[in-house]
Amino acid sequence: MNLEVPLRCTGVAAVLIKRTDSDYKVLLLKRDTSVLRDVWCYIGGGIEEGEKAWEAALREIKEETGITDLSLYSSNQFDQIYSPKENYIYIAPVFVGYVDESHKVNLNYEHSDYKWVSFKEAFDTVSIPGNEEVLLSIEKHFVNRPPLHYLRVQ
Repeated sequence: MNLEVPLRCTGVAAVLIKRTDSDYKVLLLKRDTSVLRDVWCYIGGGIEEGEKAWEAALREIKEETGITDLSLYSSNQFDQIYSPKENYIYIAPVFVGYVDESHKVNLNYEHSDYKWVSFKEAFDTVSIPGNEEVLLSIEKHFVNRPPLHYLRVQ
């Protein structure tokens, strides 16, 4: 008899933030795929063979937004989703990327729209349960105070 619910860590998530004149803004993307269609969320995707999680985060950021120039940090937070159909818990480390205000976003086919929003608006916009807590932690540890140096991805 199996008494465990297995954990699977096969993907990553990334939250991009930029400083404006008066505040920080968060990038939200509107999904345009069969899974999560029309859901507003941050960047996410799978880890490819041979990649470290942070390498997957950088690749996913580039693929989904076209952005390559950023400072990347581990947020020490995780997206978690339970799959009742397959009885496993999907867990993904969340990374934070600081980008310059002038960066342009070039969406790939996975998304139909994007917007830079305040953290308050992001809390009200994200659709997946748990995203608010991740964003709240990022605001506390990466916006309201300088990030811890040891979380920086070199």
